[in-house]
Amino acid sequence: MIGPMKKLFDRQTIQHRVADLGQEISRDYHQDEMLVVGILNGAFIFMADLVRAINRPVHVDFMEAHSYVGMESTGTIKLYSDLKTDISGRHVLLVEDIVDTGHTIAYLHEQLTQRGPASLKICTLLSKPAKHNLHHLLNYVGFEISNEFVVGYGLDFDGRFRELPDIMQVVASS
Repeated sequence: MIGPMKKLFDRQTIQHRVADLGQEISRDYHQDEMLVVGILNGAFIFMADLVRAINRPVHVDFMEAHSYVGMESTGTIKLYSDLKTDISGRHVLLVEDIVDTGHTIAYLHEQLTQRGPASLKICTLLSKPAKHNLHHLLNYVGFEISNEFVVGYGLDFDGRFRELPDIMQVVASS
């Protein structure tokens, strides 16, 4: 069961930040076509908004990887669906919803680096810097948050609450 929730970021704040990220990515990839890889399931809403904010030609593909059950990381990454696209020699932007412990994104970064992309950068909507030491891997971060559990805008609790337009913090019950 999930406890009460309070709004952490409203939809307007999210949309402004996504637009800023899109501009920054467009500047960085100013002459390059890129492959944007979304990590399912959580990143699909963020990625849809982000690719529309990038003013560059993009191709999209998806991977599905999980390390969470409920509100806890299992510490084990399971890859359920791999890329359909060969990334060798391509500029790749990996898009994640949240970097919490960092296990999943570190695993995916290692796996994709071995495939020989021209470049590999990571964009995450949310980062919990107190829980991971992967700051050097994160090229684009929407928001840094503390160690709270969040839902909405694609983020879920056991598959629920992805549809919420705002990012909501789950408040611990006292």
